[in-house]
Amino acid sequence: MATPAPAIVFTDLDGTLLNARDYRYDAAISVLDRLKAAGIPTIPVTSKTRAEVELLRSEIGLSDPFVVENGSGIFIPEGDDRFPLETELRADGYRIVQLGGSYQEARDRVSKLSAKLGVQLCGFGDLAPEDIYGITGLAIDDAKLAQTRDFTEPFVTPHEFSSAEIATAAESLGFHVVVGDRFSHAIDPKSGKGVAVETLIESYANAGQDLAIVGLGNSPNDLPMLEAVPQPIVIPDEAGEPHPGLAERVALGWSLAPKYGCAGWALAVGEVLDKLGVP
Repeated sequence: MATPAPAIVFTDLDGTLLNARDYRYDAAISVLDRLKAAGIPTIPVTSKTRAEVELLRSEIGLSDPFVVENGSGIFIPEGDDRFPLETELRADGYRIVQLGGSYQEARDRVSKLSAKLGVQLCGFGDLAPEDIYGITGLAIDDAKLAQTRDFTEPFVTPHEFSSAEIATAAESLGFHVVVGDRFSHAIDPKSGKGVAVETLIESYANAGQDLAIVGLGNSPNDLPMLEAVPQPIVIPDEAGEPHPGLAERVALGWSLAPKYGCAGWALAVGEVLDKLGVP
């Protein structure tokens, strides 16, 4: 049995471990290597799909659990007994904790929200990869990975409504919506980044000890995750400022990384490791 380390790092990806514009992570490689050498789990907590995260994990060399689709599913590699979560759902070498509903249920939620708002919402399942490329700039192959969904359905944000109006309409139908600038996500109310993080923390085999539990994010979408950890760290924008939706939390004492993107991520996590005496 692997010996659990005295720390866990939960991290958002886009705009946090990955630069927002070019998706580079090279500035963080040396710190990622330190985490791996110390056996400290580095757990992506992201809106991305399993297929997207698997590709990134392969490129970076991560082998720890990961959380996908805004906290709708937790994937724990078979043999990783640091997180002994009981689940009967197993596939492709993972133990899978499904916090959210199925993809079809998410599609149904978007359909109900369309009727509630009185507009035709366009979900990922209604788009061709070329459409997603046109909206996001994602390469066609990457767009296909983003469409390989298990739990949630992003839809093009209808800008004739405010974020509050969209969220209120969804709540009246019994589910949540994470509203984004380009896409919004229909989320099962039993799921979420915070729920997933709390589930992993509670199951950690070293949970009885004094743990350094760190969370890193850059946007309000990361707020539930950041609220679930004792050491939240906000990654700023290129001007060095926190997202307006997180600025108040920073003013009240949350840590702000000294730089933008992966460079700021590396400096912030490196400081945590230095304080722990991790070589």
